[in-house]
This record gives sequence, C-alpha cells and structure tokens, in this order.
Amino acid sequence: MTVIRPESNEESFPVLTTSEIRRWFPALDRRQGGFPVAYFDGPGGTQVPRQVADAVADYLLNHNANSHWEYPTSQETDAIIAEARRAVADLLHADPGEIIFGANMTTLTFQLSRTLARSLFKPGDEIVVTELDHHANVDPWKAMARDWNLSVRTVRMVPETGRLDWDDLHRRIGPKTRLLAIGAASNALGTINDIPRAVELARSVGALSFVDAVHYVPHNLVDVRAWDCDFLACSAYKFYGPHVGILYGKRSLLDRLDPPKLEPAPDTPPDRFETGTQNHEGIAGVTAAIDFLAGMVSLADQNGGRFHLNSRRARLEAAYGALHRRGMQLITQLWNGLTSIPGVTLYGPTPDLARTPTLSFTVEGKSTSEVSRRLAARGIFASNGNFYALTVARRLGAEVDGFVRLGCACYTNEEEVARVIEAVETMAAR
Repeated sequence: MTVIRPESNEESFPVLTTSEIRRWFPALDRRQGGFPVAYFDGPGGTQVPRQVADAVADYLLNHNANSHWEYPTSQETDAIIAEARRAVADLLHADPGEIIFGANMTTLTFQLSRTLARSLFKPGDEIVVTELDHHANVDPWKAMARDWNLSVRTVRMVPETGRLDWDDLHRRIGPKTRLLAIGAASNALGTINDIPRAVELARSVGALSFVDAVHYVPHNLVDVRAWDCDFLACSAYKFYGPHVGILYGKRSLLDRLDPPKLEPAPDTPPDRFETGTQNHEGIAGVTAAIDFLAGMVSLADQNGGRFHLNSRRARLEAAYGALHRRGMQLITQLWNGLTSIPGVTLYGPTPDLARTPTLSFTVEGKSTSEVSRRLAARGIFASNGNFYALTVARRLGAEVDGFVRLGCACYTNEEEVARVIEAVETMAAR
C-alpha cells in the first residue's frame, strides 16, 4: 500500500492509492466507443463502490421489513437505521439524534422550510439567500416566504470571480433576518464559502443558519460543531452512496419545532421529522458509503506499527485529508490544461483559491450538448446545463445553454484528466 504523506505538522497515515480505490468500482469496467469510461459526472452523483451495493442487496434479501415492530427483521431494520445515524453523525461531527433521513436534500429543505415557518417565523421576517446557490437552497425559502408573508433578500455573487460578494452579505443581514440559507460549495463553479464567518454573521443578529453541503461533503470533511450552524443538508449519492437525503439539525432546535406529520407518528426527534416509510435499503447503503471512506485508512503501517485511529471520525479525517490533496492536484492539472486551449472559457475561482475539484467551461462555437456528446464518444462522461444553479448561469450569461461540468472524484486519475484535455483541445481546434 502506498502511503500518502500529509502536509507538514500532520501525522502520516497509510491511505489507499487511487489505483487501489478504483478496484472497488465495477462501473469503471465499462467501455464506450472503445474507450474505458471516465466518470466526470460526480457533482451530479458519484459511482458506487461494491460495498455499498452489497449492503443494499443484503438489506433487501435478508432484513427487509418496516420499522418499530417486535419481530426480528423489523428489529434488525431499527438497528440498521440507528447505525446509519451514528455513521452520519461521525461524518458530520454531530449527535445521532440530530440526523434525519429523507428522499433527497430538496425534499428535506421544503419540509424544513414549512416547519420553521409554522414554528418560529412571523409575517415580516426576512430570509437571506444567495445567487451562488443551487435552487434547492433558494426556491423552498421563496415558496415559504410567499405562503407565510415573509421577505427574501438575495446576496450577489461576483461574476468575475465566481465568489460571494461579502460586502453585500453584510448589507443584506439585518435586524429582521431570521434565517441565512447559504451553500458550503457551489455545485456549478466549485466555489467554497467561508461558512463559520457566515454563521457568525447570522448569529450576530439572532438569525438561524441553514447550510447546503451537498457539493461540499464529497470533498471536505464537515464539522457542524466547529461551524456552529443550526441546520445542514447533504445527499449520500454525492459521496458514493445511494439516493438518500440527510438533514442535520441542532437537537435544541429540533425539540422546539413542530413539523407536519401524521397522527400517531413518533413525537421525538429525529423520527418525527421523517415522514412515511424511509428508504431502508438506501439507509443501509449510507453506512456502507461512510465506512468505505473511513476504510481507505489502514490502522497498521508497512512496518507493523500501529496508528491511533480508534474512531470512525479519526479515520475519516485522515482519508479526507489525502483525498482533498489529490483532488486539488487533479483540478489544477485540469484547469491549467483547459486554460491553455484557445476558445475555451472557464468559470469560477482559480485552483489557488478555496474550491472543490469541480469546474465548468464552454467551447466557443459549440453548444454544451455538442461538447458533452463528443466527450461521451471518447468515453468521457460529463454533464451539461445549469445544474439547478440557474442564477449562477444567468449572472454569467449562460442561462440558455449552460456549461459543461467536470468533477473529480476519489476514483479519478491523471490519465483521465489528460484524456479530457486532449479531447477538448481536439474539439476546439475543429
């Protein structure tokens, strides 16, 4: 096993190499047009390692039941859900009782917005959203504002840099602000926002904070305690898991909220926030996905010595550190290669700024659909459009056709990045 050496002043831990990681992904065996498929569509949903598929199948074949009953498969289902809450709590540095599951982040955000409106807000209160966000963190709050006679204020992004206008954020936050809804990272541009700073600003006027971390969690380890955010949402299918949405909420807040629910549904968090029967097999897969990430770290070095990584959270910290460094190396290679091609326009912050390994680009004279199709013919799968970051596309003059988006995942390697650059260069030359 190759050892990935952390930066100075950090202890070294053996982490699986990219080649070793790739062996766990059967999707990488696929070929398209004679080429091995390179999946750059991770920002819309990553591929799944074998362990996750096995966990889903094991639940359906051996434990399938509804919850909270007295027979073994139902009790096993309860145990699987409880373990998934513990796994997500380790991933986010939260308490298991603060973890809520749902269909997806969008559905959970609509549900939470309705819950907050009926529990805490009153007519005339203000909600602050940003232009940089996926509309799943914009439109639920706008719908709530219409239904409950609230106001929405929108923070500008700076088109030239793809970053938030922090002066404008300070102007938008005021004494009537009750909630700041902000993304940890832009799914279209890769921009990472300073969440602790934003949360502190909201807290200074007594406002709550809701963080969309869907695009952030696959690339950087969240710490909700350090961030001190009130709510945070993410999606397991963006970090190698099934299609399951996740919502974190501070327990002190969850106890105060009155979510819409059926009688006689459970009346204590987190169960009372989960409407209907959950995707139990998907929830089993969530645990497997988190354990897959934590399992990239070995507890024994090549000389037989032992490292002190006795918790899942500690192993996640070590794995995420190595994956982050690899991802930034790949995005730098990709950015520099595409920047050098005449007719190619890149959007968002440069690799030396806080960002994820995701970028969007266009090719002069070619639609994004054409670029995406031509890449697919060479075995490169990349999505195109606005990715529900519609305001970002509008501000950048790309509302009609959008962008081509490339995202590096844990299984992306340098050869695949080089293949993208060569393919775009050939396309642009034509």
